[in-house]
Amino acid sequence: MDVVKERGELKCGVNDNLTGFGVVMPDGSFEGFDIDYCKAIAAAILGDSSKVEYVPLTASARFTALGSGEIDVLIRNTTWTASRDRELAQDFTATTFYDGQGMMVYADSGYKTIEDMSGATVCVLQGTTTELNLDDRFTKSGIPYTPLTFETNDPLQAAFEEKRCDGWTTDKSGLASKRAEFPASAGGPDALVVLAETLSKEPLGPLTRDNDSEFYDVVQWVVFGMMQAEESGINSSNVSSMAANPKDPGMARLLGVGFDGGEVQDFQFGIPKDFMQKVISQVGNYGEVYDRHLVPLGLTREGSFNALWTDGGLIYAPPFR
Repeated sequence: MDVVKERGELKCGVNDNLTGFGVVMPDGSFEGFDIDYCKAIAAAILGDSSKVEYVPLTASARFTALGSGEIDVLIRNTTWTASRDRELAQDFTATTFYDGQGMMVYADSGYKTIEDMSGATVCVLQGTTTELNLDDRFTKSGIPYTPLTFETNDPLQAAFEEKRCDGWTTDKSGLASKRAEFPASAGGPDALVVLAETLSKEPLGPLTRDNDSEFYDVVQWVVFGMMQAEESGINSSNVSSMAANPKDPGMARLLGVGFDGGEVQDFQFGIPKDFMQKVISQVGNYGEVYDRHLVPLGLTREGSFNALWTDGGLIYAPPFR
């Protein structure tokens, strides 16, 4: 926390090649669901969501970059697992997106299920849980296959377009992203099908370094605050009016103001009490961020784990009290 405040900028490890989650725009700016969480943390700590240095990282380099201090926080479609939680000396905060691994094939391949893919070559990113899940699924079913591994998505996609592999496996969110932008020269989105089977549970969210509880708490409660804001009906358009006249004590606590003449509750996060006002006004609530980046990919929330808990999903914030 002290380093970020003194530097005046948050160093955020991100993906720069996954539409919807993290991508570099033609003007050099970064955009995406994960990118907005970097902005939200900067808004909370520094009061300005633009005070972020984005550090693009490959899947295999991301944990080393966080552990070495090259970045302050990693927000790069990273799955929370037991071994990572224990062995990396890094802490997962609240899950921002509940995902699951899938398999994408060409529509004319004849593949309808994983069982149809005996002898197939499958493109996969190396050093990921995806690679391990792929082997688990095929090996336990006795299905022979050949993995073709890559460090980054660009050469992987090139190999898939050249049909050097029969399937492409990653999180279904990533497959939706790549299918949506699949080039017309290779057949466009209609040339591809994502098989129905979900191979794994993939809870994705930010990571901080171990034993840095003050910074960890801020990252965690920024995420929870954005979820609670959506549940409470607070968004980037009305946050100022809600702060001026909160409807109930819980809303007042979230926005760092007093209720009905009462005192402002200080959660002692080491940042301004009204940090969530800055987050919501500059970045938005959870639903605004989701709708902005993921709904255009076809990743609708209705009926999914990423709906609010009040709508049957898993998006749920502990109480601000």
